[in-house]
Amino acid sequence: MPTTATPGALSGIKVLDLSRVLAGPWATQMLADLGADVIKVERPVAGDDTRHWGPPFLKDDAGQATREASYFTACNRNKRSITVDMAHPEGQALLLQMAAEADVVVENFKVGGLQQYGLDYDSLKALNPRLIYCSITGFGQDGPYAERAGYDLMVQAMCGLMSITGHADGEPGGGPLKVGVAVIDVFTGLYASNAILAALNARDNARHGTGQGQYIDMALLDVGMAVLANQAAGFLATGQAPGRAGNIHPSLAPYQDFPSRDGNVLLAIGNDGQFARFCEACGHPDWAQDARFATNTARVQHRAELLERLLPVMRTRTTAEWIALLEDKAVPCGPINTVAQAFDDPQVRHRGIARTLPRQAGDGIAQVATVANPMRLSATPVSYRRAPPSLGQHTQEVLHELGLSEERIRALHAARAI
Repeated sequence: MPTTATPGALSGIKVLDLSRVLAGPWATQMLADLGADVIKVERPVAGDDTRHWGPPFLKDDAGQATREASYFTACNRNKRSITVDMAHPEGQALLLQMAAEADVVVENFKVGGLQQYGLDYDSLKALNPRLIYCSITGFGQDGPYAERAGYDLMVQAMCGLMSITGHADGEPGGGPLKVGVAVIDVFTGLYASNAILAALNARDNARHGTGQGQYIDMALLDVGMAVLANQAAGFLATGQAPGRAGNIHPSLAPYQDFPSRDGNVLLAIGNDGQFARFCEACGHPDWAQDARFATNTARVQHRAELLERLLPVMRTRTTAEWIALLEDKAVPCGPINTVAQAFDDPQVRHRGIARTLPRQAGDGIAQVATVANPMRLSATPVSYRRAPPSLGQHTQEVLHELGLSEERIRALHAARAI
C-alpha cells in the first residue's frame, strides 16, 4: 500500500522497462519511486537474470530459503512484472501496443539488439513521437567498443577506478581492488534517470516544451570516467595519474581511518578550523600552530610527519570515546561499521531506511525487505506502493488494461507468447 495519498511527482508517467540486471532497473526504480507506472517486461519462465543471482535467497513465510535471489529486490520495487516473449510475433505485437501508450522505454540490450523485433528507437518513434527512449550499454552506441558487452567489474577496471581503490602496491593487501558495490551500474542508473527526467521536461515544459520525445545513449564507460570526479580533474590538471592510497584522501589530511584502542575510527577533517578544534580536544593545540600543519595544503605536504604524531594519540582512546569527545566540537569522526551495524545505527533506524513491503503474489513470500529511497520531497514524496514483484505477477492485470479479454490472454499463454 502507498505510504501517502499524495500523487507522486511522476504520477501519470508510463514506463516500459525492457532492462535487466542493475543499471537499467536502478533507473526505472527511481522513476517508479517517484510515482511512475513502471511495467517490467521479463522473459517467460526465466525472468530477469538477477532473480537467480544467489545466494542469498529470499525466505518464505516458514523461514525456508526460496529460489528467488535477494539481488532482484534491490532494484525492482514499485514495478509491475509481466512476462512476454519478444521473439514471438504476438509478444512483439503486445510490446508495440504498450510502447504506443508509453512515455518512456528503457532497455539495455546490445547495440542494435532490438531492431530485429521492431523495438528499436526508430521503429517506436514512428509509432509514438512523444516517446523517450533510453538505451544503456557498456560502451555506447558508437566507437570501437560499441559491440562489446560491458559489465560493472570490467568498467571499474577500464575507467581507472580500480587503480585508485585499495592499498598501494608494496603494502599488505596492495593491488587493484573493486568497490564493494557495483557502483558503475548504480551511477549509470542515476545518470539515466536524470537524463529521462530532463527529456520529460524538454517534452512537456509549459513554456518551452517541444512535445517530442528523444533518444538517450547511456554508456557504463562514460559514467565510469565521469564519476572519477576530483581524481580525473587532478589528472587533467597535472598529467599525473593518481594511484592507490588506501583510505587516505589525496587532497585532505587527516582524512582517513586510524587504529583506536579497541578497533578503528575514522577522522574526516576537511578544513583548518576542524583541525584546530581536534588538536585542542586531544591535548595538542600546538599542532595547529605548527607551520607544517597549520593549513590543509601544508598537512598534505607533511602527511608523514603528521601521521607520526597522530597514530599513537589515536590509540589512546576507544572508538566510542573519540566519537563522544569530538561530537560536540563539529569535528567529523565516526565508526567503521559492518552492514549489520549500519542498519542498527540509531540515525539509520530513525530515518526508516529499512522498509518491509507486503507482496500479495501467492508465492509463499508475504513480505520483502527493501532499502528506502533517500530522496525526501516535501510536496510529492516517494511512495512505497509495491514490493518487488514475483515473476509475471501482473501479466493478467496489465493485459486487461490493454483491453485483452480472458480468452485472448489464455490463447497467448497457450501460444507461449507470454
